[in-house]
Amino acid sequence: MHHETSLAIWIGFVIFILAVLLLDLGVFHKKSHSVGFKESIIWSAVWIALAMAFNVIILYWRGQDDFMLFLTGYVIEKSLSVDNLFVFLLIFSFFKIPNQYQHKVLFYGILGALVMRAFFIWAGIAILQKFTWVIYIFGAFLVFSGIKMLKPQSEEHDLEKSWVITWTKKIFPTTPHFHDDKFFVKTNGVWMITPLFITLIFVEFSDLVFAIDSIPAIIGITNDPFLVFTSNVFAILGLRSLYFALKGFADMFHYLKYGLAIILMFIGVKMLIMHWYHMPVPVTMSVIFLVLTTSVIASVISNRKKLKSGH
Repeated sequence: MHHETSLAIWIGFVIFILAVLLLDLGVFHKKSHSVGFKESIIWSAVWIALAMAFNVIILYWRGQDDFMLFLTGYVIEKSLSVDNLFVFLLIFSFFKIPNQYQHKVLFYGILGALVMRAFFIWAGIAILQKFTWVIYIFGAFLVFSGIKMLKPQSEEHDLEKSWVITWTKKIFPTTPHFHDDKFFVKTNGVWMITPLFITLIFVEFSDLVFAIDSIPAIIGITNDPFLVFTSNVFAILGLRSLYFALKGFADMFHYLKYGLAIILMFIGVKMLIMHWYHMPVPVTMSVIFLVLTTSVIASVISNRKKLKSGH
């Protein structure tokens, strides 16, 4: 059972998000600059505060259950997006993107991600409402994704051989060099794409891959389109700031990946047994928070031991 949300509220929410994004790019990040640790921490705090303020509105508007569902969805999306950040790190280091241009790529990457997520959420919920058995496919997919995450993966990622790059270069004339923070440049009367634009395509593609995991995960918590979309949007909005804050701590969250794998499997099982047992929201939330907290604490302890032993 979920509340019907009027079209006016949907439109209002989208206008609010667009206004915040325009303010972010048009005022605070008008000039391309390297985002420092302090700035990224402040912005991370702003985005988290905005999400929590929005959740307080949900608490008074829709009650405690929806408040808990939004918070759980937000925490899952935020945690899964940390994994996404390491992929961004890999993409930026491969393309040797100068620090001052990274914010622009992430900004447009996240704008594209919001549109893709909106489509995925709408399609996912529409399919579920028409064919309820699809929930078992979603559940099985999440269990499979979790198991895959637990397996050790090779660290070698040769992006140059990626079909995304191969096809992009085949379709568009490409310049070998950066032209400030431009995505397109006119050379000898011909429009060409810059390496910055290829990087953007990669960022979008990586988010598409991540959405395939994260959308079923959040639909496993609630299938209320408004809660799914808003918690997703708030989690993604803070992604850029989080990226610049975590950049220096890329190796610190060694065990977070395993925690996320367990959470994906847990939500998958929850979806698979839904017909026989409906898990209460506080139970789901407690398990997710416990697993996340444990994996973060384990990572911190492991790092301290490494520092002490001098490795």
